[in-house]
Amino acid sequence: MAGYSYPDTQLFIDSTWQDAASGETIPVSDPATGETIGKIAKAGIADLDKALAATQSGFAKWSATSAFERARILYAAAAILRERKDKIAWIMTREQGKPLVEAAGEVMAAADIIEWFAQEARRTYGQVIPARQPNVSQITVKLPVGPVAAFTPWNFPINQVVRKLSAALAAGCSIIVKAPEETPASPAELIRAFADAGVPAGVIGLVYGVPSQISEYLIAHPVIRKITFTGSTPVGKQLASLAGLHMKRSTMELGGHAPAIVMADTDVDKAAKTLAFSKFRNAGQVCVSPTRFLVEEPAFDRFVGKFVDAAKAIKVGNGLDPQNTMGPLANERRIPALESLIADAVDHGATLATGGRRIGNSGNFFEPTVLTNVPVSARIMNEEPFGPVAIINPIADLEAAIAEANRLPFGLASYAFTASQANVHAIGTRVEAGMTTINHLGLALPEVPFGGIKDSGYGDEGGSAAIEAYLVAKFVSAAA
Repeated sequence: MAGYSYPDTQLFIDSTWQDAASGETIPVSDPATGETIGKIAKAGIADLDKALAATQSGFAKWSATSAFERARILYAAAAILRERKDKIAWIMTREQGKPLVEAAGEVMAAADIIEWFAQEARRTYGQVIPARQPNVSQITVKLPVGPVAAFTPWNFPINQVVRKLSAALAAGCSIIVKAPEETPASPAELIRAFADAGVPAGVIGLVYGVPSQISEYLIAHPVIRKITFTGSTPVGKQLASLAGLHMKRSTMELGGHAPAIVMADTDVDKAAKTLAFSKFRNAGQVCVSPTRFLVEEPAFDRFVGKFVDAAKAIKVGNGLDPQNTMGPLANERRIPALESLIADAVDHGATLATGGRRIGNSGNFFEPTVLTNVPVSARIMNEEPFGPVAIINPIADLEAAIAEANRLPFGLASYAFTASQANVHAIGTRVEAGMTTINHLGLALPEVPFGGIKDSGYGDEGGSAAIEAYLVAKFVSAAA
């Protein structure tokens, strides 16, 4: 990866990369070293007004562009992204910390998502409704909802932007992205790929700054017709309330606390290996990460042993080193938060099977951690840890597992391993989650739904339903 350098990041407004009007910037740090590696332009109200004016004019142009042409441009953006994979992955690892192989995988997955929505752009079908009277036609047509404001987190700097950006563009909407200040440069490279592919001026905006100021200003502004947010449940509820106050459509992909049910009839070794991989991917900083492992008692000891072995085998270090399989936490503030949750669990009687401590004195490195026999009263059983911490508890049977899986108000992802088709049916229909994957890892592909229920939000960001949030159905009745 020699020859790459971390770039400073500007705002992207009306097809121009530019500094903030005030000249203010925000520093960017490398989570593996703690050093400041760059800066980003900090948008103020004047910059937001420019972005809003641009997105309004951009919507007029883009919504009048044929679906065929929109799809062509999206395909071109996907091709450009693939060509730039290595550079973008290096940038992402510097600012977010994940291993290069994971960063490169995120870039390639983003290209697949873009192509999926390029295909969907040409399939926004309406409907013909038989009329009661002669010489009357009745149809519904799908039209873009209007300019969109998108708010995205730092854990998947490209993936969380690309789902919103691609769906909006495929539908004919313009969009302003408020990308994460912690990881600004990789989403900027994503948007650069779209710009270089030929997206017209004003259709895409990119801003950074004070999140609360930007969200409150954009959501309330009459130009914006829809918002989409990925992040924590408390913030999501605030933004959804603000959107409702101004009658704006919203899609919310919020926090989770995913249960993973492991029945004794399954291949326990395979379940432990597969779930450990999923748990510690991106240092556990994944909204769909399995967190509460509910293992049927006859399989409990073997599962714990294999899972702990897998956790101990993880090589933690700078993501730029290909030998390392888990990078640092993206934010230093996550370390005391995890330490507090782990200490509270142990105080409540949990067993610390492995890990539980910060690694070294520089960088945000944390040991892969396993807690067992954690009582429900412990905070970590009720608060999403969002880090490399697994909770493994024994359960008596499937009924007890389902009851615990559904106990919390979250309902994003869920996992299960079982050899019984009766169990597959019960888990698939009774576990309260927007997504359930059984006997393999089958989430987050472009063509499948991605979203939660209950306090984990509403709306889909994958599959055939994802583009619908960016469209309105208009009824047209005409007499001859």
